[in-house]
Amino acid sequence: MAADLTRIVKAYDVRGVVPDQWDESLAELFGAAFVQVTGADAIVTGHDMRPSSPGLSRAFARGAAARGADVTEIGLCSTDQLYYASGALDLPGAMFTASHNPARYNGIKMCRAGAAPVGQDTGLTEIRELAERWSDTGAPEPVATPGTIGSRDTLEEYAAHLRSLVNLTSVRPLKVVVDAGNGMGGHTVPTVFAGLPLTVVPMYFELDGTFPHHEANPLDPANIVDLQRRVREEGADLGIAFDGDADRCFVVDEHGDPVSPSAVTALVAARELARNGGHGVIIHNLITSWSVPEVVEEHGGTPVRTRVGHSFIKAEMARAGAIFGGEHSAHYYFKDFWNADTGMLAALHVLAALGGQDGPLSALVAEYDRYVGSGEINSTVDDQTGRLAAIKAAYQGADGITLDELDGLTVSAADWWFNVRPSNTEPLLRLNAEARDEATMAKVRDEALALIRG
Repeated sequence: MAADLTRIVKAYDVRGVVPDQWDESLAELFGAAFVQVTGADAIVTGHDMRPSSPGLSRAFARGAAARGADVTEIGLCSTDQLYYASGALDLPGAMFTASHNPARYNGIKMCRAGAAPVGQDTGLTEIRELAERWSDTGAPEPVATPGTIGSRDTLEEYAAHLRSLVNLTSVRPLKVVVDAGNGMGGHTVPTVFAGLPLTVVPMYFELDGTFPHHEANPLDPANIVDLQRRVREEGADLGIAFDGDADRCFVVDEHGDPVSPSAVTALVAARELARNGGHGVIIHNLITSWSVPEVVEEHGGTPVRTRVGHSFIKAEMARAGAIFGGEHSAHYYFKDFWNADTGMLAALHVLAALGGQDGPLSALVAEYDRYVGSGEINSTVDDQTGRLAAIKAAYQGADGITLDELDGLTVSAADWWFNVRPSNTEPLLRLNAEARDEATMAKVRDEALALIRG
């Protein structure tokens, strides 16, 4: 009977514990399956700093080459650097990383040529099914003419492309603390920021996939405490934290206070609309702040709301011809970056906006941060469907209330909203709530939690 890989092949990527759940032999099968499903005659691969990443990446390359594809390895890179290579070289790509997961995990983020996403509905299911079959029957015989495996350094090209999209040459000098979390930001930031009017105070730039200082997930408040303290100690203008594969960035202001990803989305949206003559579609997922569509409309743009998840955002970016998209999770997507997400480009936009005027970051982002949010609150729930039905029943038909089931359940009123959606991989319901003031938000949040937790 074929292996069951559904535990490690998720909605958007492959992710699991090495070697317990997957290893180099399985990575080789994934490489062969990736080439078969995409029909590629050439691909590009990259990997992060995790101890298992080089071996897994090379095994994937062997599997791809055995199916006739030439493989260009760009080696150590951030996920958005791999997307850059996929876009610039017009090749399907595979990035070996488990992002912010603990050190024992690893994974693969795959894309088609031009950084187009490979998710559950766009090839990942077929790749999983082939790998499952071959893990039982053995890999198919290599083709008559196997592909080659070569290398290329794309870091300077990647940095130059980003700097061509945001002009920082004339901004006032800024002091910025950067926490790379021992992840790939320590590899990319020195090259991207080189020559810019920035004094960079580096934190945890040493590449170390065991994450000795803190988990490389800046959305968890515990993981930005060091950054907040250092910003205040240094009297810096701002702080920036990257996650493990450096495709997400999180910002704190001059006081060390977190800047919500929704505020960053609104700020970057305003800048991208200005670059495009005050016109364009901006994508935002349904749990970003109300501030985002408001700012977009105020700057002449058209906001489009979509489900949570990068494959949905990227698909909608392409469908709508959007110029920019943002998520509550600090993923930021750019038309000029093949609709792919890049935290580094968002960071450059924040630096340019701050350095292009004289005020502090806290004053600048206040314009884009208009509501009070709960943040994401997870609750363990055995019967997700039943709990969602109970919430719907509690609000259905109430005066001034609207219900929306685009992604889970969104309940909205004039002064507040909340969304409850199930996790794809765990028995969890995720709650996000927002209101015009703290007291209303707390009341709405607590009422929703009472219904969620029964």
